[in-house]
Amino acid sequence: MNDSTGPLLPDWQVSQWFNVRAAPQLADLRGRVVLIHAFQMLCPGCVAHGLPLAAKVHEAFAPQDVAVVGLHCVFEHHDAMPPHALAAFIHEYRLRFAIGVDRPSADGPIPHTMARWELQGTPSTLVLDRSGHVRLHHFGALDELRLGALIGQLLAQAPGVQATAGDAAGSAGCADGACEATG
Repeated sequence: MNDSTGPLLPDWQVSQWFNVRAAPQLADLRGRVVLIHAFQMLCPGCVAHGLPLAAKVHEAFAPQDVAVVGLHCVFEHHDAMPPHALAAFIHEYRLRFAIGVDRPSADGPIPHTMARWELQGTPSTLVLDRSGHVRLHHFGALDELRLGALIGQLLAQAPGVQATAGDAAGSAGCADGACEATG
């Protein structure tokens, strides 16, 4: 961790949303801590670690305090993961938080938001403070205690005050339950 405040992310480019009435934008979520989980439904690390952790956070915190958003970033096996298959996956795994499908890129296999946010692969976790600044940008499986401590610290900050928890960057390879994107 370092002590600098992270950047504001450019908004996501989503082609379809699940579990929401209206398409959220990052600016709509300001005032809340935001957990963004970038995943692929065929990524073993996402299914075993990332999605269960995102679901736990969604269940543990009030939605007015913590927003959980899934971002389905398909960078491989495109034919096996169309939106209708994702809809069945969301139903089967009983995922209740907002999930968007990252807009495919015309320039290659890496979807639009994944490239703009410089995500290394899946699972990737981003945590934004109440002001919308990136406080955690992590690739791979993430320790629950570490995540919970960061969310608790960010929730303890008054709205509009930037936390000093630091911007943490983590890196793990496929051996650590992550599928790295190359493109």
